[in-house]
Amino acid sequence: MILEKNFSIKNTTKGKLPSLPFENMKNEVLGKKYELSLVFIGDKLSRRLNKEYRKKDKPTNILSFPLSDTTGEIFINLSFAKKEAKKFDRDFSNFIGFLVIHGLVHLKGFEHSSRMEEKEIKIRKKFNI
Repeated sequence: MILEKNFSIKNTTKGKLPSLPFENMKNEVLGKKYELSLVFIGDKLSRRLNKEYRKKDKPTNILSFPLSDTTGEIFINLSFAKKEAKKFDRDFSNFIGFLVIHGLVHLKGFEHSSRMEEKEIKIRKKFNI
Protein backbone atom coordinates (compact mmCIF):
# COMPACT_ATOMS: atom_id res chain seq x y z
CA MET A 1 0.00 0.00 0.00
CA ILE A 2 1.26 3.46 -0.92
CA LEU A 3 0.25 5.98 1.70
CA GLU A 4 0.62 9.72 1.51
CA LYS A 5 -1.02 12.17 3.87
CA ASN A 6 -4.14 12.66 1.71
CA PHE A 7 -3.83 9.79 -0.73
CA SER A 8 -3.64 6.01 -0.55
CA ILE A 9 -3.58 3.20 -3.10
CA LYS A 10 -4.44 -0.36 -2.23
CA ASN A 11 -4.30 -3.26 -4.66
CA THR A 12 -6.35 -6.22 -3.39
CA THR A 13 -5.76 -8.18 -6.62
CA LYS A 14 -2.83 -10.15 -7.97
CA GLY A 15 -2.81 -7.87 -11.01
CA LYS A 16 -0.03 -5.37 -11.61
CA LEU A 17 -0.95 -1.69 -11.48
CA PRO A 18 0.10 0.56 -14.32
CA SER A 19 2.60 3.27 -13.54
CA LEU A 20 0.42 6.38 -13.65
CA PRO A 21 0.59 9.70 -11.77
CA PHE A 22 -2.47 8.84 -9.66
CA GLU A 23 -1.75 11.40 -6.96
CA ASN A 24 -1.11 14.18 -9.48
CA MET A 25 -4.42 13.33 -11.15
CA LYS A 26 -6.19 13.51 -7.80
CA ASN A 27 -4.57 16.85 -6.99
CA GLU A 28 -5.46 18.27 -10.42
CA VAL A 29 -9.16 17.43 -10.10
CA LEU A 30 -9.86 17.55 -6.36
CA GLY A 31 -6.96 19.52 -4.87
CA LYS A 32 -4.15 18.57 -2.52
CA LYS A 33 -6.28 18.71 0.63
CA TYR A 34 -8.86 16.19 -0.62
CA GLU A 35 -8.37 12.75 1.00
CA LEU A 36 -8.69 9.95 -1.54
CA SER A 37 -8.47 6.22 -1.20
CA LEU A 38 -7.95 4.44 -4.53
CA VAL A 39 -8.65 0.70 -4.26
CA PHE A 40 -8.11 -1.89 -6.97
CA ILE A 41 -10.50 -4.83 -6.61
CA GLY A 42 -11.70 -7.95 -8.42
CA ASP A 43 -15.05 -9.07 -9.81
CA LYS A 44 -16.41 -10.46 -6.55
CA LEU A 45 -16.11 -7.27 -4.49
CA SER A 46 -17.06 -5.12 -7.49
CA ARG A 47 -20.26 -7.08 -7.91
CA ARG A 48 -21.09 -6.92 -4.19
CA LEU A 49 -20.54 -3.14 -4.01
CA ASN A 50 -22.44 -2.52 -7.25
CA LYS A 51 -25.36 -4.60 -5.99
CA GLU A 52 -25.40 -2.94 -2.57
CA TYR A 53 -25.05 0.68 -3.70
CA ARG A 54 -26.44 0.72 -7.24
CA LYS A 55 -28.86 -2.24 -7.13
CA LYS A 56 -27.08 -3.80 -10.13
CA ASP A 57 -26.15 -7.44 -9.63
CA LYS A 58 -23.04 -7.52 -11.80
CA PRO A 59 -19.42 -6.39 -11.58
CA THR A 60 -18.55 -2.98 -12.97
CA ASN A 61 -15.34 -1.20 -13.96
CA ILE A 62 -15.40 1.67 -11.44
CA LEU A 63 -17.32 2.91 -8.43
CA SER A 64 -16.82 6.33 -6.82
CA PHE A 65 -18.01 7.13 -3.33
CA PRO A 66 -17.92 10.67 -1.95
CA LEU A 67 -17.68 10.30 1.82
CA SER A 68 -17.75 14.04 2.53
CA ASP A 69 -16.90 17.27 0.72
CA THR A 70 -13.20 16.55 1.28
CA THR A 71 -12.91 12.75 1.28
CA GLY A 72 -13.80 9.95 -1.08
CA GLU A 73 -13.03 6.48 -2.37
CA ILE A 74 -12.67 5.05 -5.84
CA PHE A 75 -12.84 1.30 -6.49
CA ILE A 76 -11.53 0.02 -9.82
CA ASN A 77 -12.11 -3.54 -10.96
CA LEU A 78 -8.75 -4.41 -12.51
CA SER A 79 -9.78 -7.58 -14.41
CA PHE A 80 -12.98 -5.99 -15.74
CA ALA A 81 -11.00 -2.92 -16.86
CA LYS A 82 -8.48 -5.14 -18.64
CA LYS A 83 -11.30 -6.71 -20.69
CA GLU A 84 -12.96 -3.37 -21.37
CA ALA A 85 -9.73 -1.68 -22.48
CA LYS A 86 -9.69 -3.95 -25.55
CA LYS A 87 -13.35 -3.21 -26.24
CA PHE A 88 -12.63 0.54 -26.26
CA ASP A 89 -9.42 0.08 -28.25
CA ARG A 90 -7.21 1.50 -25.47
CA ASP A 91 -4.17 -0.04 -23.87
CA PHE A 92 -4.60 -1.18 -20.28
CA SER A 93 -2.61 1.64 -18.66
CA ASN A 94 -4.41 4.30 -20.67
CA PHE A 95 -7.82 2.85 -19.79
CA ILE A 96 -7.01 2.77 -16.07
CA GLY A 97 -6.03 6.45 -16.32
CA PHE A 98 -9.29 7.13 -18.16
CA LEU A 99 -11.29 5.42 -15.39
CA VAL A 100 -9.45 7.19 -12.58
CA ILE A 101 -10.10 10.59 -14.16
CA HIS A 102 -13.76 9.63 -14.67
CA GLY A 103 -14.09 8.69 -11.00
CA LEU A 104 -12.33 11.85 -9.84
CA VAL A 105 -14.66 14.05 -11.87
CA HIS A 106 -17.64 12.25 -10.30
CA LEU A 107 -16.18 12.95 -6.86
CA LYS A 108 -15.90 16.60 -7.90
CA GLY A 109 -19.70 16.55 -8.16
CA PHE A 110 -20.25 16.04 -11.88
CA GLU A 111 -22.98 13.76 -13.22
CA HIS A 112 -22.82 12.16 -16.69
CA SER A 113 -23.29 15.03 -19.15
CA SER A 114 -21.51 16.97 -21.87
CA ARG A 115 -20.10 19.26 -19.14
CA MET A 116 -18.59 16.25 -17.41
CA GLU A 117 -17.16 14.99 -20.68
CA GLU A 118 -15.59 18.40 -21.42
CA LYS A 119 -13.98 18.43 -17.97
CA GLU A 120 -12.64 14.89 -18.46
CA ILE A 121 -11.20 15.67 -21.89
CA LYS A 122 -9.36 18.69 -20.50
CA ILE A 123 -7.80 16.59 -17.72
CA ARG A 124 -7.03 13.63 -19.98
CA LYS A 125 -5.13 15.96 -22.34
CA LYS A 126 -3.06 17.21 -19.42
CA PHE A 127 -2.04 13.61 -18.59
CA ASN A 128 -1.84 12.31 -22.18
CA ILE A 129 -4.72 9.88 -21.71
